[in-house]
Amino acid sequence: MSHTVAQTRAEVQEAARWLAGRVVRTPVLRSPVVDELAGARVLFKAENLQDGGSYKMRGALRAVGRLVAAGHTGVIAQSTGNHAVAVALAARRHGIAATVVLPVDAAPTKVDRAHAAGARVVFAGTDVQERVAVANGLSDESGHPVVDAYDHPDVIAGQGTASLELIEEAERAGTPLDALVVPVGGGGGVAGGCLAAAGTTIEVYGVEPVGCDSLARSLAAGVRVPVAPVPTIADGLRPSCVGELPFAIVRDALRGVVRVDDDEISAAFRLILTELKVLAEPSGAAGLAGALRLARDACRQRTVGVVLTGGNVEAALVARLLVQAPAEVTAVDQVAA
Repeated sequence: MSHTVAQTRAEVQEAARWLAGRVVRTPVLRSPVVDELAGARVLFKAENLQDGGSYKMRGALRAVGRLVAAGHTGVIAQSTGNHAVAVALAARRHGIAATVVLPVDAAPTKVDRAHAAGARVVFAGTDVQERVAVANGLSDESGHPVVDAYDHPDVIAGQGTASLELIEEAERAGTPLDALVVPVGGGGGVAGGCLAAAGTTIEVYGVEPVGCDSLARSLAAGVRVPVAPVPTIADGLRPSCVGELPFAIVRDALRGVVRVDDDEISAAFRLILTELKVLAEPSGAAGLAGALRLARDACRQRTVGVVLTGGNVEAALVARLLVQAPAEVTAVDQVAA
C-alpha cells in the first residue's frame, strides 16, 4: 500500500488544475446565526450547488477523464447514489458508456438522476458487498473498469479539491481555517480533505452518524473495523466499512471523528435551509452537525470550514424533516444505504 500513503497534497493540487473549468467553483457561504450558535466563524463550501448535486462530481470526473485518456470506452460504478450519478454524468461528458449499480432501496431522486445522465442502472441488494460483487462481475464481462466511490486515488484527489478550494478561499478572505469538517461515508472526502490540509496547521475532523461509525472504530482499533449500519436519515453515510485507501491516508492525519445523531443532523438541515437559504441533503448537513458539536466541546474562538457535500434529497423527506422528528422520518422511510 505504499502508493496509498504516498498520495500527497500535490495530487490534489494537480487534480484542481485539471478540474478548473470542468466543475463548478462553488461558493463559500456564511451565516451570522450559525456563527453565533457555533461561537466561531463557520465557512460552508456549497458543493450541493455542484454539477450532479454533490462534490462526488469532482472525483468522478477526474477518475473518468484519466481512464478515457488511457483508452477505456466504458466505466462501472456502485454507490448509494451520488457517486453513481457523478460517474454517469462524467461518462456522458466524455462520450463513453456507464453502468451504475444501486441498492434496491436507493433514493428515487438519485435513481432518476442516474437514468437522466444516460447510465444503465442495475439494482443489487441493500448492502455494499452485494453491489461490489455485481459491479465486479459486470466489469469482468465487459472489460470496463470499476470507478470505486472512495477506494481510488483519483477519486480521493478529486474530492479533495473541494476542501482545497475552501482552504484557499478562507486564506484569501483573511480568515484562514483552524479546522476542517467533512462528513464520512467511505472516507474518500475526508481523506482528500486531509491531503488538501497537509503541511498546514488545520485540524481535520470527520463526521459520522451514530451507529455508522466505521472510521471512528477503525481509528480506535488501528485497523479497519466494519459495522452493521443502522438506519439514519443520512443515507449517503452508511458504508459498512471505511475504504482501505482512505484509512491509510487519514489514520495519522485526522484530528478526530465526531459522531452525530439524527436529531442533530435534522437540526443542521433546517439551519442550512433557513439561514443559508440552500438545500442540503442530510448527509451534507451532518458536517454542520459535527461542527456544532465540536464547538460545544472546544473553548477557543476559531474559523471552521464545513464541506457541504451534497444536495440530492427527496422532496417528501425535506417536507417531513421540516415538520417531524427524525426518528419518525426514519421509521416511515427506513432510509437505507
